[in-house]
Amino acid sequence: MEQENHFDVIIIGGSAAGLSAAMTLGRAMRNVLVIDCGTPCNLNTPHSHNFITNDGRPPADILAKARKEIVAYETIGFVAEKAIAATCEGEFFAVVTSADNKYLAKKILLCTGLSDVMPEISGFAACWGNTILHCPYCHGWEVRTQPTGILANGEAAYHLGVLIYNWTKDLTILTNGVSELRNEEAEKLSELGIKIVETEVARISHDCGKLKAVEFIDGTSFKPAVVYASIPFQQQSDLAEQLGCKINPHGHIEIDDEQRASIEGVYAAGDCTAQQRAVSVAAASGTKAGFTINLDLILR
Repeated sequence: MEQENHFDVIIIGGSAAGLSAAMTLGRAMRNVLVIDCGTPCNLNTPHSHNFITNDGRPPADILAKARKEIVAYETIGFVAEKAIAATCEGEFFAVVTSADNKYLAKKILLCTGLSDVMPEISGFAACWGNTILHCPYCHGWEVRTQPTGILANGEAAYHLGVLIYNWTKDLTILTNGVSELRNEEAEKLSELGIKIVETEVARISHDCGKLKAVEFIDGTSFKPAVVYASIPFQQQSDLAEQLGCKINPHGHIEIDDEQRASIEGVYAAGDCTAQQRAVSVAAASGTKAGFTINLDLILR
């Protein structure tokens, strides 16, 4: 093993959380390596909102600016590779990449993100992140008061319905089959004037990701400005499991209040740990992880 492949900290994932942690640690005189394969979950999102100093900027531009700032620090290295294996080797963690490179570090920070699982509805994936949305805090202002659909069922449909009602009163819930809403939930939605359609969705018609209509199996259609959807997700990487880290019931890497995972020396930050998926939240958790890791290195 070449000595230049030894680091204080390896950060896997180079989006908001990973780069924030890298800056914190690099400025703390730590020798840091960021390993990133360039697949953030907001890759196809045209604009990022609700992030001060960057409101309305494309996520790709925000990352490019962040990386430009990062490379100014001689303490921070960056490789465009995919981390495929991680193990503990004595006092160090070893990370192997798709380029067959091996790197060692005293600490490892997982900022590996999540992958959304697309439903088998034609046109859905093409619109995801553009006109099919997941977060009103990120995108609600731009489509406030406009006709809006919610593709969800049960508790998720109710939660999104009462939440998004604050941005627009013209709401239709699309349960894509028999409603699983509880009676009291359906009654509350009805009181708010939120419509419920149980007909199954056949396809989403669109023009390059711009939603045109939700088409149902009975031949009818619905033409909202946007649709919010509640869909499953999974960890984008299995490195946490390889290292033996616990995954909580929600599917996130289990961490303590200081971003430590359940395996000593392993930390996690960003979407892979949090239900609140926002760039600002991810960046804050990365900075917090940097504080924790630096202190743990001092006290080890």
